[in-house]
Amino acid sequence: MTGLTRGGIRFTMVMLLAAVSAAGFNGGCRRYSQEEKDMTPSRQTDAKYAVYAKMDSSEALRFIFAPRRTPRTPAPEGSRNIDFEVEPGIVLGSRFWIADESAPIILFFHGNGEIVADYDEIGPMYSRRQVNFWVVEFRGYGWSGGRPTVTNMMSDAAFVYHAVRQWCDEQGFSGPLFVMGRSLGSASAIEIAASYNDEIKGLIIESGFAETVPLARTLGFDVDGAGLDEDDGFGNLRKIERVTKPTFILHGQRDELIDLAHARKLHAACGARSKELQIIPGAGHNTMIAVGGMLYFETIGNFVKKVSGIDTWRDRRKRYKRR
Repeated sequence: MTGLTRGGIRFTMVMLLAAVSAAGFNGGCRRYSQEEKDMTPSRQTDAKYAVYAKMDSSEALRFIFAPRRTPRTPAPEGSRNIDFEVEPGIVLGSRFWIADESAPIILFFHGNGEIVADYDEIGPMYSRRQVNFWVVEFRGYGWSGGRPTVTNMMSDAAFVYHAVRQWCDEQGFSGPLFVMGRSLGSASAIEIAASYNDEIKGLIIESGFAETVPLARTLGFDVDGAGLDEDDGFGNLRKIERVTKPTFILHGQRDELIDLAHARKLHAACGARSKELQIIPGAGHNTMIAVGGMLYFETIGNFVKKVSGIDTWRDRRKRYKRR
């Protein structure tokens, strides 16, 4: 059996996950003009992120983030470490697993207790399927500087998105760009997808949440005492309404942290004509890969390739059966 690690948990490949299909749409790593590059947003002056102020209290942050700091380690074979200076003296770490310059790219935001290095056995799974996989840290995680806050997390997502597009442009990576978020990282992915819907190719959400207040209560946060309502939260549900690009949502049937109802709400609210909710029987919040097995990667890879217009093994099988 093949083992993978994520978030300090050992995953063993045991079961299969059903396949997915999606319609193709336009999009990709287009070339940016110098004027566009100079317009990368300034998080300090963008008032739209002020809405998250209530979640930046020390009590709320204690429930939202679980940072782990590690030294900056050399990039494993097949990957590159790429740092983003989001503010003077504050760097976010990331690791880019490279399959090919023309291959699709998944820009990935991890969960609240994970770091880039937790994906060192997962990144190659995407590379083998000819998908580039780019994992980005939050502030205060791994070798990234600063401290995590909700305001920084959301504004950094936009900054990183622009930086990644510019890097792709300058380094000759021409593949279409998908945004993916797991658990807490779903908020970063949905923020990007809603804000830059016309530029991305598709959205992938794993174990994501729809509403902030119910999740905060589940985590034990005194929502009423803090005066927190849904308008103060991440806004995943209202943001995903603006997403019209192909969307794939995966969720564990037995998710003990983020109930399956969150995934159903995200799927129902999503504005995409091409959208799918894949429920993994028996999977919990941290056992998606353990239960899904290798077809977890096959399913995501096939979604990405299908949307990108790349021939998949299912296409070839269908053609063979028609003979």
